[in-house]
Amino acid sequence: MEANAGMVAGSYKRNELVRIRHDSDSSSKPSKNLNGQICQICGDTVGLTATGDVFVACNECAFPVCRPCYEYERKDGNQACPQCKTRYKRHKGSPRVDGDEDEDDIDDLENEFNYAQGTSNGRRQWQGDDPDLSSSSRHESGQPIPLLTNGHSVSGEIPCATPDNQSVRTTSGPLDPRQPVPVRIVDPSKDLNSYGLGNVDWKERVEGWKLKQDKNMMQMTSRYTEGKGDMEGTGSNGEELQMADDARQPLSRIVPISSSHLTPYRVVIILRLIILGFFLQYRATHPVKDAYPLWLISVICEIWFAFSWLLDQFPKWFPINRETYLDRLALRYDRDGEPSQLAPVDVFVSTVDPMKEPPLVTANTVLSILSVDYPVDKISCYVSDDGSAMLTFESLSETAEFARKWVPFCKKHNIEPRAPEFYFAQKIDYLKDKIQPSFVKERRAMKREYEEFKVRINALVFKAQKMPEEGWTMQDGTPWPGNNSRDHPGMIQVFLGHSGGLDTDGNELPRLVYVSREKRPGFQHHKKAGAMNALIRVSAVLTNGAYLLNVDCDHYFNNSKAVKEAMCFMMDPAYGKKTCYVQFPQRFDGIDMHDRYANRNIVFFDINLKGLDGIQGPVYVGTGCCFNRQALYGYDPVLTEEDLEPNIIIKSCCGSRKKGKTSNKKYIDKKRAVKRTESTIPIFNMEDIEEGVEGYDDERSLLMSQKSLEKRFGQSPVFIAATFMEQGGIPPTTNPATLLKEAIHVISCGYEDKTEWGKEIGWIYGSVTEDILTGFKMHARGWISVYCMPPRPAFKGSAPINLSDRLNQVLRWALGSIEILLSRHCPIWYGYNGRMKLLERIAYINTIVYPLTSIPLIAYCMLPAFCLLTNKFIIPEISNFASMWFILLFVSIAATGILELRWSGVGIDDWWRNEQFWVIGGTSAHLFAVFQGLLKVLAGIDTNFTVTSKASDEDGDFAELYVFKWTSLLIPPTTVLIVNLVGIVAGVSYAINSGYQSWGPLFGKLFFAMWVVAHLYPFLKGLLGRQNRTPTIVIVWSILLASIFSLLWVRIDPFTSDATKAAAKGQCGVNC
Repeated sequence: MEANAGMVAGSYKRNELVRIRHDSDSSSKPSKNLNGQICQICGDTVGLTATGDVFVACNECAFPVCRPCYEYERKDGNQACPQCKTRYKRHKGSPRVDGDEDEDDIDDLENEFNYAQGTSNGRRQWQGDDPDLSSSSRHESGQPIPLLTNGHSVSGEIPCATPDNQSVRTTSGPLDPRQPVPVRIVDPSKDLNSYGLGNVDWKERVEGWKLKQDKNMMQMTSRYTEGKGDMEGTGSNGEELQMADDARQPLSRIVPISSSHLTPYRVVIILRLIILGFFLQYRATHPVKDAYPLWLISVICEIWFAFSWLLDQFPKWFPINRETYLDRLALRYDRDGEPSQLAPVDVFVSTVDPMKEPPLVTANTVLSILSVDYPVDKISCYVSDDGSAMLTFESLSETAEFARKWVPFCKKHNIEPRAPEFYFAQKIDYLKDKIQPSFVKERRAMKREYEEFKVRINALVFKAQKMPEEGWTMQDGTPWPGNNSRDHPGMIQVFLGHSGGLDTDGNELPRLVYVSREKRPGFQHHKKAGAMNALIRVSAVLTNGAYLLNVDCDHYFNNSKAVKEAMCFMMDPAYGKKTCYVQFPQRFDGIDMHDRYANRNIVFFDINLKGLDGIQGPVYVGTGCCFNRQALYGYDPVLTEEDLEPNIIIKSCCGSRKKGKTSNKKYIDKKRAVKRTESTIPIFNMEDIEEGVEGYDDERSLLMSQKSLEKRFGQSPVFIAATFMEQGGIPPTTNPATLLKEAIHVISCGYEDKTEWGKEIGWIYGSVTEDILTGFKMHARGWISVYCMPPRPAFKGSAPINLSDRLNQVLRWALGSIEILLSRHCPIWYGYNGRMKLLERIAYINTIVYPLTSIPLIAYCMLPAFCLLTNKFIIPEISNFASMWFILLFVSIAATGILELRWSGVGIDDWWRNEQFWVIGGTSAHLFAVFQGLLKVLAGIDTNFTVTSKASDEDGDFAELYVFKWTSLLIPPTTVLIVNLVGIVAGVSYAINSGYQSWGPLFGKLFFAMWVVAHLYPFLKGLLGRQNRTPTIVIVWSILLASIFSLLWVRIDPFTSDATKAAAKGQCGVNC
């Protein structure tokens, strides 16, 4: 699909396909005539026969195999087609082998026993293929062959493999003996060492090759270190050897946290657990007789808090840090002067309402993606407009034009960040490290261009404030197809790409695609999750990047090398085949200095996710995440033998097994891994999928039939073919003329009907927090995830700084957790037959049950007020021995927090803000989420969430922070706050009236109440607003002190004489 072909809109079920805004009549570039195919065994072209026809090895299924592989398979292999398992028949020019049937149509007696001649003929035909075919079917995202410099001669240039875009399981790249390696059949006439293999038998070959390689490497290293001169063939005193060794090094490493930090932390956790047990035992066995209801409520709450603490604490038992090596990634996959071997990546940006998500914010995110430091032909940007707004479309068109100037400026001067709004707003020395004399002049010109671009975007926003009665009309007079946001056809527009024009320096730009999926009444569209699944399919049809990276429209690339950071894990031989996604932490701009409402979530991103990274990986948080497309397709990972061991639950429940059962289990797991390996080989070409695969055997073949594929992925042959391309790229047999129709087809509203989309494939439906559910399903299959924290934050976004907006955001997250808790995908009972680790499951349980803590929390926060008002307490008079457990508990809580901050590097202020907002959110949003979730699941009453506003401050710095927006979420914490303040006043009043002996018991109650008020203090500041810039603490203390002094004044009553007081006491009252 060309970028200048205009917008395409249509509906698959209505059989409509129209082209809108066709600015030019230029026809598409003619595609090369592919008169051959790619061998699915060795990766070379199939070649032609003597008559000029394409060589067909199997007459049953036409599985593409070249002549040398066909000859080798007949002579030394299993003599059968890898796809349909049909025995190969002898072709003309091929030597006869044992078992050949007498063939009437071919009588080639002269070549019957001449194997060498047959092989040479096949090789001549194989080498005489069309060069256009070879170049057009080459895919540049494969991995290089392992560099063998141990004892072998090394040329001046390190050889790299020529990958093909159909090979899914490739032997290129360093081999890991822990991973199951697929069989690669080779040409017997070639030197087997050229394949990196040692002998004919594959299993013995791998182990022997590794042992020999390690031995030779040690010998050559010791020979070189002894000063015996240059290595043979290097010509550079071992520089080529060093280069080869660097290319084979891992692309990342785990940086363990110092044991001096972790060991005390773990010891204190164990001690705290023991102390907590004794504390709860004392509390449960020492009731308060005169305040039994208050005591019972407090004990129940404390037991729940202890359980909640365990769920939160133990997944942080194995925290780790990671480090990436971008130089090794470049050496292995992206060398200067050579075609880049980096994998293609599709970036998804989702937006709904341009009034709440300003187009300028989305434009900055898109510009940062287009200017990312990655090969332009390997990056594509897809913008999902789920509100079908013409404002989003027109602003994206303006963004594409501005990108022609902005992208070359960023890459020429290597600026960071590459979102213009935030780059020009930086209050730093922008001349630092800039050496080109033209930089200042070009920066000024670019800033002027951006300001003019902003004015054009603002004009579009102003125009879109009021919709005309006849609906929006495009520039050419065509009515906008999305005037009705709930009933419109699917729309696709490619703005940039290989045929979409060049930038100002004459270079190509990454592809930019606008997508608005079809919406019709009566269909369930599944909000953001449905939009993301539509992007998966349309991107697979148009570009089919091997990896997907999704960001929210307000999260721009703060680090231009973020994609390469992710590739250090995704393309690493040790991690790539079992890593489902790489999660980056969220960082935010535009937050007040004190972070009043804990918008940065530092504790979660820098403590909790680091802990999960040491288990099975962090949870998916909805943005800033790079996915393996195969994981989203519901495939199982390729696991090592260590990964396939039974998990701790099976071991603890069943104990040690007998040797026979253990070996049988390993066999089953290995067979499962082989199934995963073979099931993802791209054995189908387009003709196979369209016509169906016949003659397969369920017991001997692990291929899926056409019917099962359509039931799983939907009825799109083009998309189904793309799912088998594990290394990405469009299948070479795809007809470019059908891409437009297929792209519209896969985003139609009825495409997912009776398929596994949203159930086992893609983003999972059933919760407004589809991120948690999607990540959980992947981890349950055995995938791991990785937490990547580069020194420069990869992404930055905006967060709601207003109290009401923040609470509504937290409400949506908590509601999603409750929906998962009440669904079949609940981590408490789902997925125990998978490969999820126990601590990872505990972490997921914690993410879905935390809203339930709001019920005991709000009860516990009301207890101090009731104690002060009734002059009773939840704790009886305790002995010195019992008081020791209280003191030790408080000390252990403080020690845990301090040591946790020590190993994580989080500041005490961030930790305290997190504690405060835990109480604020728990007494408001979490409580509402529990009841709304119950209403939705039990009564079917759905609650629509509102999109969080991303509007910028126009009335000054942090003006939105002080705006009061009424919402019912403010009622519970306001009630708790007022009741506790009244309780403090009443308690002090009672103590004043009762004398000094009552101040001792009052101290514990006051401390309890002040603990609640201190946690709700940011909430109180939000309620009072700016108040003419009077500090809130002054107002609070003024009210408290005024109340206390008033009570003292009444108690002392200095203007009344003693005689008058005595006479007043002697008077008879009403009850006299």
